[in-house]
Amino acid sequence: MKDMDTRLTARVVAADIATGHRSVSDVVQATLDRIDVMEPQVQAFVHLDPALVRARAQELDAADNKGPLAGVTVVVKDMIATRDMPTGHNNVRYTGVMTGVDAAPVDTLRAAGAVILGKTVTTEFAATGRGGKTTNPHDPTRTPGGSSSGSAAAVAAGMAAIGLGTQTGGSTIRPASYNGIWGWKPTWNVISREGLKVYSLTCDTLGLYARTAEDFTLLADVFDLDDAPQPDTLAGLKIAYVHPPAWDRVEPPMRDALAKAAAALQTAGATVSELHLPDLFTRIDESHDIILAREGRAAFLNEARNQPDTLHSEFLSMVENRRQITPQSAREAYKIADTCRALMDDILSDYDAIIAPSATSEAPVGLEWTGDPSMNSLWTLLSVPVVSVPGFSGPNGMPLGISVITRRYTDRTAIAIGALAGPLFAASE
Repeated sequence: MKDMDTRLTARVVAADIATGHRSVSDVVQATLDRIDVMEPQVQAFVHLDPALVRARAQELDAADNKGPLAGVTVVVKDMIATRDMPTGHNNVRYTGVMTGVDAAPVDTLRAAGAVILGKTVTTEFAATGRGGKTTNPHDPTRTPGGSSSGSAAAVAAGMAAIGLGTQTGGSTIRPASYNGIWGWKPTWNVISREGLKVYSLTCDTLGLYARTAEDFTLLADVFDLDDAPQPDTLAGLKIAYVHPPAWDRVEPPMRDALAKAAAALQTAGATVSELHLPDLFTRIDESHDIILAREGRAAFLNEARNQPDTLHSEFLSMVENRRQITPQSAREAYKIADTCRALMDDILSDYDAIIAPSATSEAPVGLEWTGDPSMNSLWTLLSVPVVSVPGFSGPNGMPLGISVITRRYTDRTAIAIGALAGPLFAASE
């Protein structure tokens, strides 16, 4: 992908506005100009109102207290409520529906001075692997991933500084890998998910995209995340690499990327070793699948009752429990998840971080399917923070990301270690 605008990151914009180097209106107009160039190919947006965005910029320019994110452009996945834009969930029943209120994270970002640009493509209810219109900015014949397709592609194409997505399986971290940007799935429930479409209360998590790790640090401040160690060197850190239970699905280029990442960290002075997960973890993907089916049964019941003729069979299958998931199998799945979550807390207490693949491969060719989430679902169910670090690429020149994972509530540690690792990964190519 050529002519990528890497300057308009959140931290750069915030600093420029604070020092008067540029106005919010300048930032917004530059962003809209970029959208005019990139959107015809990328197709990331489902709603964009330039007049509304310009009005917000003028409001901020006139404000005495602009906020720490003044002028920072943000795109919002179209299953996250926005008070002044439709929230459509990629479902015909919600076409043009105005909620009249912001989801809690959007509300927080607005209060900090962010400019909400528009709504981006999601798969239906962010609960399916069926792809949409959005293309990968690096190669329009390939998927950007999903379900946070539009937000990831918009950030990768330079059409926004920050993107909001969600993750219930792999909907934030996998697209980050496919699009070559930074992705962050925070610790479960450290950022409110009020106003986001519910699929699984056990797993649903707000996700974030940026083009630099430093932007995540800025967002961590805005969302008032817990203090945690933020190392300024890799030397002396204890880091493990993991072959997740679905390792057989990881293609050779991603296997090579993980090996290169481990070698680069060791060369930088970290103590690097392989971590073998306990046998119980081999059951966590199945448990994740059962929990999503069980919770989706309740989440989409109202949709099945009100739009039985238009709702996709995937959702009807969940509601009707066609897989015949029993209460006992659900209880067993929750028990496995709870046990593995406690075990992972103990395991991670012995390491500064662990690393793993952010996806199984480069972005697949075609837009019909958003790709394999098997490298992500276990970390989602375990509630741990994950930061996908770009830098590697595969044989087709497509990006490959590496996940940095730390103990629950140490998101700032994952961000800091990712920031240190990023330049090394890029240099290892």
